[in-house]
Parts: sequence; structure tokens; C-alpha cells
Amino acid sequence: MLLASLLAVGMTATACSAPGEDRSSTQKSDAAVKTELGTDPITLDMYAETGFPLAKALADEFSKQHSNVTFNIREDQFTVIVENAPRVMASDNSPDIIRLPTMVDLVKDDLLKNLDPYFTAYGWDKFPASQLMQLRVGENTRGTGSLYGMGLGYSVTGVFYNKKLASQIGMTQPPATVAEFEELLAKAKTGGVQPIMQFNKNTAGINFPHQALQNQFGDPTQVADWIFQKPGATFDTPAALKATQTIQKWAQAGYFTKDANALDYAGMVGEFQKGNGLFMFNGDWESANLDKSMPGNVGFFLFPTESAGGKHVAMSAPNTFGVSAKAKNPDAAAYFLNWVHTNAKAREISVTVGGSSPGGPSDLPVPSATPNTVLAETLKASQQLGAENGAVDFTANATGGIFAAAITPEMQKLIAGQQTPEGYVKAVQAEYQKELSR
Repeated sequence: MLLASLLAVGMTATACSAPGEDRSSTQKSDAAVKTELGTDPITLDMYAETGFPLAKALADEFSKQHSNVTFNIREDQFTVIVENAPRVMASDNSPDIIRLPTMVDLVKDDLLKNLDPYFTAYGWDKFPASQLMQLRVGENTRGTGSLYGMGLGYSVTGVFYNKKLASQIGMTQPPATVAEFEELLAKAKTGGVQPIMQFNKNTAGINFPHQALQNQFGDPTQVADWIFQKPGATFDTPAALKATQTIQKWAQAGYFTKDANALDYAGMVGEFQKGNGLFMFNGDWESANLDKSMPGNVGFFLFPTESAGGKHVAMSAPNTFGVSAKAKNPDAAAYFLNWVHTNAKAREISVTVGGSSPGGPSDLPVPSATPNTVLAETLKASQQLGAENGAVDFTANATGGIFAAAITPEMQKLIAGQQTPEGYVKAVQAEYQKELSR
């Protein structure tokens, strides 16, 4: 299985608890559920993220196979979903299925449906336990306890590169260390090639390289503990400071574009497709798109280790969706989530459209990608990361508001020269503590 251990935060010693353990909720986890879709007309309301076609592609295929089900899909930018999710889920028009920015606060406020009954009814115990680890919430912490979400694809992040530009500066293979990567950045700048094309408008895209560095400069367990809200965990560490200092250095050297704070995600991808950047930190969800727009001219590698021969660590997480506690069609929503993981066509769409492993039961094959494509490279990287047990969640997912309230504005200030590295890590930790104390 491609992702038998991809989503394991292998650096943590905490094992998954049994479903329902560690979490007391006003929701009953032993309620009866239906696993048959039936033939009555159903409209599933979905709240998804703008710019990622996988959710709609899966919904369209589901409706083709189940003609009685239609989808009403609303899309917003990730930061908007972060801000809107609690209000939207508490309303009388709460969506059935929603892209989850984070889960702990939503579970605490009883806005997310406990999926333990479906875990039992559908036999999700056949999934690798590590695959669902990030989707569990215990007593105010993630990684253990009841299941509250499922993935629409299980993604891995790394570095895409333009092969023609790489050849132009003498890059013959992916860098093996952070130092080698920085040498390539310097060569690109000297050679008149934009080293990194990275967005930082609306949401902090430069958090991708920042966390890639942070994961390498210290013990990734500290990063995982902080994201999972383990007691005593802090963002204010030597690794985070060194990563922030490095990002500041890269910005001052012109490795990011001057207008990075005015460049949104779509603009970044568009500029990279035009050949206006050597590297782009991003996730495998762009693989299929890049294979179409830049056939044969894009490569991908996991961000290199600090020391040669070290184990890779990368941000990797499910494209997490959950079922609202006030969903009008919770059984149909869960049926859809199970179908995504087990239906052959759905699994193929997760690979070809989402560029990611479909997850699901260990005994189901992962659809293959066309050889010599960037999609084949990202799937191979997923296998490598799984073998090295190096997956860690995104720091943006640590709390419901951390990305919008601290990481994004403070990273924008850092890039603009209006914030210091020391000030950045302290500001992020201060917001984190503020949110946990609510």
C-alpha cells in the first residue's frame, strides 16, 4: 500500500486510541447509521476550497454512478473557510460535507459529527491506522480519540522544478542537502533566473518553505506535538527561529519575487507555468495540472535533508473533509466518503485529478501514473516518505485561527522587512496560546 505509513507522524510514540476513547461528547457515537444509499432524491451540500478541482470531480462521478444524488457545492479560499466554518456549521443551513481547516475547536463546540459509528459500519479498521491518525480528536488534542474526518486524497508536499531552467544553471539532479539547495538558489539568481516562485497573498504560501526548513532544523516531533496541541509544546524553538532567519535571508537575497505578498496561489502557478521560476514549493495536487500545461518539463523532489543521508520530512496530510453535526444527510455524506476510498473510478480520480494517493484499505491497489510524468514522481515521493516515516501535518492546521491570525500576516511582514525572525516566532506562539486559552 502506497500510504501504509505516509500519514504516520512516525516521530511520535502515541498510538491511535480505540474509536471513542479519550473523548466525551454530547454526540452519541453508538447511534444507528445506514450504509445503504437508497433511491430517494438527495442533495448533498458541500463546502470546498477554491482552486482544487478534486472535490467537484469526485462529486460529479458520484452523481454519474448514483443518479438520485446531486451536489450543491460552495467554494471559498482556505482562509475564508477558516473564518466561516464555525458560523456556517452552526447555522440551520449547515453543509453536509465541509473542507476542514482544523478540527479540535469544531469538535469542542460540537459542530463536527463523530464518525466512529461509520468507522465500525464500513469497516474502516481495514485502513492503515496511521492514515486516519491526523483525523482523530481526543480530549482537546489531535492524533488520538474519535474519528471526525476523512481525506479526499492524501497529499505530500515538496518542490516542483522547471527542468529547462534547472539545466540552464547546471542542476543535473535534485539537491541532497539544504546547503546544496541554497547553492542552486544562488546560481539561479546569478544566472538571471527567478529562484523561487511562491505566493504569499491572502494565505502565507511562504509557510511551505518555512516549515520545510523547520522540519529539518530540529526534531520533527516538536513540530508534530505543537500541531497536535500537546501540553507544553511551543513554536518558539531554535529550529523555528533558524527557519525564519533562513526565510528572511532568502527574501533579502531576492530568491522570492519582489511582489510575493501581492501574488496569490493561482498567480504563482500561472507564473511557474510560464517558465518564470526555477522552484515552486507546493503539493502533489498540482501534478496532473502541470503535466498538462508543462508536459515533460517539470520535476519534483522532497525537500532535502540538512545532513546528507538523513531521513526526509515533509508536510503531508489528508485533504480533510468532515460531516457537519447538523448535516441533513449524514448517512449519505458518509456513504460518499467511503465511496471515495473504495470505488475504483473514484480512486483513479484521486490520482489523476488530485495527484495524490487515494488512501483506503491496504489491500486495494493504487492506480498507476503514466511513466515519465511529474505525477509519477510525486507518487514515488509519497512512497519514499512513507518508507521513511517522515510525514508531519501542516503548522497552519495547529488551531482554527493560527494561519489567518498569525502565520499569514506575520510572514507577510517578515518578507516586507517589517518583522524580525525573533518577533515572528514569538507572535505565532502568542496567538497559539491565546487560542488555546479560550
